[in-house]
Amino acid sequence: MTRIPYTPHPYQDLLTEDIFAHKRGNRFAGMGMGKTVSHLTAIDGMNLTDGTELTLVLAPKRVALSTWPREAAKWSHLTNIEVQPIVGSRAQRLKALRADANVFTVNYDNLPWLIAEFDDKRWPFKRVLADESRRLAGFRIKQGGVRSGALARVAHQEVEVWSNITGTPAPNGLKDLWGQQWFIDRGARLGKSFEAFKLRWYHRGYDGYGIVPADFAQEQIQNEIRDCTIALDPRDWFALEEPIVRNIYVDLPPEARRKYREMERTMFTEIFAHGMPRGIEAVNAAAKTMKCLQIASGTVWADTKAKITATVHEEKLDALESILSEAGGMPLLIAYQWVPSKEEILKRFPAFKFFDTAPETEDAWNAGKIPGLVLHPQSGGHGLNLQFGSNIIVYYDQWWDLEQYDQVLQRIGPVRQLQSGLNRNVWVYHLLARDTTDEDVMVRRESKREVQDILFEAMKRRSQ
Repeated sequence: MTRIPYTPHPYQDLLTEDIFAHKRGNRFAGMGMGKTVSHLTAIDGMNLTDGTELTLVLAPKRVALSTWPREAAKWSHLTNIEVQPIVGSRAQRLKALRADANVFTVNYDNLPWLIAEFDDKRWPFKRVLADESRRLAGFRIKQGGVRSGALARVAHQEVEVWSNITGTPAPNGLKDLWGQQWFIDRGARLGKSFEAFKLRWYHRGYDGYGIVPADFAQEQIQNEIRDCTIALDPRDWFALEEPIVRNIYVDLPPEARRKYREMERTMFTEIFAHGMPRGIEAVNAAAKTMKCLQIASGTVWADTKAKITATVHEEKLDALESILSEAGGMPLLIAYQWVPSKEEILKRFPAFKFFDTAPETEDAWNAGKIPGLVLHPQSGGHGLNLQFGSNIIVYYDQWWDLEQYDQVLQRIGPVRQLQSGLNRNVWVYHLLARDTTDEDVMVRRESKREVQDILFEAMKRRSQ
């Protein structure tokens, strides 16, 4: 790869300077703001001024494998950076650890293994960059995720520089912040334990279930972490046009509505599939919600072991066909949640392609050779640049996770379009079955967005 000169944007300078000024801090920046190269620039500078220390980058697998190495190889000013991914089989990972590099990248799932490798010897990484640090939100002192729990054993004793990097710090509300912040200050600002955090800023919901933040929680929590947090909002730096959002409602046919109501009320319905009636049962409330969302989208698992699906209606497929027709030849990026939905989409539109994470698929999409790219947020949400392929995204299925929703949107979103010199609006279509859980999901996602938007607005004041 031919290296190119680096001329940082003002917001990238802010990020790099903040890493130097605050050795442990949160860097909340929207997608497309150059977080990766800003951090590499800071680490490169630290290698020159403070001496070379090993850096560990934690990231989703695809980002660890390709995004960080590509960025390091892309820019000509990174003269003291050599990136080595720690991926693959155990033998491959051990070989990678012996490589002559100073920046190592590892996916979060391999964290317990990596830390176990150094149980009987000194932890070598003095700098840790947690890319998509929301993955650490589930950390708890006495329980919680295996990955973050393993990381906690070395986070403060051995690590001198720590950066939480994300564009979605609190997609599920303020409670997402405690686990991430603990890795910055060991609980100094938000409480030594999650229980202490809850006691200070939360109370039980009015229905007696779950917890809700107190009225004063958001402002106080923001004030507590302000001194170690920088937040960059793309809207402050770019002349962005907001995405044009269209909610496309479909009405369930009478028979589909009857089955939806049966599932909603009794957690059971019967659907005809593969020549025979099959009982569809939900074992608990969460399973019932998923079954209702599947019925709302049109296709449901009739037998997961035998991989048999049952079509309840085709209203969303028809709506997707209308959007395709109106697009006038512009490809569609289609986000799905349920495997039965993916299969029905590909059956109705055989020219569409499933996003299989292969680089050739990404290249073909960006070259305009794929009329419809069908992807799941978990495989297509991080580290991808898909903006050259289209400016139209369709959310076929609805799901609660705001982070997944935003990550997929920003693969072709306004920032990506503008930075790539593509002067075009971004169109977002939500396919919603009327009077179903689809609508509940939309309301819940927007309420989460409000919390996160307020957080960004408050935190970015230190950036100005």
